[in-house]
Amino acid sequence: MREKAVALKYDATQNAAPKVTAKGEGFSAKNIIKIAKEHNVPIQKDEDLVEMLSQLELDREVPPEMYQAIAEVFSFIYKATKK
Repeated sequence: MREKAVALKYDATQNAAPKVTAKGEGFSAKNIIKIAKEHNVPIQKDEDLVEMLSQLELDREVPPEMYQAIAEVFSFIYKATKK
């Protein structure tokens, strides 16, 4: 199975929900992860969530039916960064 990655961005002042800002597999996934690490962005490994998010179009908000899963990601980020 090839490595996959999805990047999310959330700006509460501009969007109602997080957006998919990057996605890819193989080399692209490795590059997304590398850039995240370079910028100290927390990384959560969840193959099922990545699979679901990779089906979304770039620059689209996450649909409401995925809010619970995304809330878990943001909880992880909060705990990892205390921000």
